Amino acid sequence: MNPIAIELGPFSIRWYAIFIISGLALAVLLSMREAKYKNWDPDLILDFVLWGFPIGIIGARIYYVLFQWSYYQEHPEEMLAIWNGGIAIYGGLIAGGLFLIWYARRNLLSPWTFLDIVAPGVLIAQSLGRWGNFANQEAYGAVVENLDYLPQFIQNQMFIEGAYRQPTFLMESIWTALGFLILISLRHRPRLFKEGELALFYLIWYGTGRFFIEGLRTDSLLLGPLRVSQILSLILVILGFSLWIYRRKNRNLAWYQAEK
Repeated sequence: MNPIAIELGPFSIRWYAIFIISGLALAVLLSMREAKYKNWDPDLILDFVLWGFPIGIIGARIYYVLFQWSYYQEHPEEMLAIWNGGIAIYGGLIAGGLFLIWYARRNLLSPWTFLDIVAPGVLIAQSLGRWGNFANQEAYGAVVENLDYLPQFIQNQMFIEGAYRQPTFLMESIWTALGFLILISLRHRPRLFKEGELALFYLIWYGTGRFFIEGLRTDSLLLGPLRVSQILSLILVILGFSLWIYRRKNRNLAWYQAEK
């Protein structure tokens, strides 16, 4: 599979970018719809994304470069070459999440409700974005004998360096898509989620899946002998459960759909 989808003279558009932008667009549309359901101005989502998306990309790249510093200090000209891959989702989530909290407070909005609104969209955007890794032949696992259980086009793309590889990109894509379906199916059920719990579900769901999938990958960012994403995933799961239990004790928290 050619990682370049479209070539227009000296310019090219990569499948990597197409999948990321498609995921972003879908996330924005879903979040705007949910904002309207919550009696929020949907334009708040657009205004947030105009700054939040580039900030997230910058954070994702900085995170990746920092944990690959031994390479990039020898190749500084490649630090900005995100078109070759090398953006870490956790870096984007940290940068984007911090900006969201600042943006919500600046506009006198509840950061927890804002996080609830965007959580499902983030999951589906991640699901689509992993197919950008597929196009670039990234985020794969160890050598396997065959991939006969998968469609031929995936088998072909996962034949890397003379062997079939575990399609860990696909595992994460399916896991995040499943989390998205759970959230949009259940979030408006009466007295099921309290404010902030969709966001906490995201932390727990994504962190759990990423912890196990990361253990199968061969391209993990490392901190000594440890996989950085596994450490952070474990922290997010513990944090998510802890905050869920702690906040459930607050009787003043509104149920998620109560503002309709």
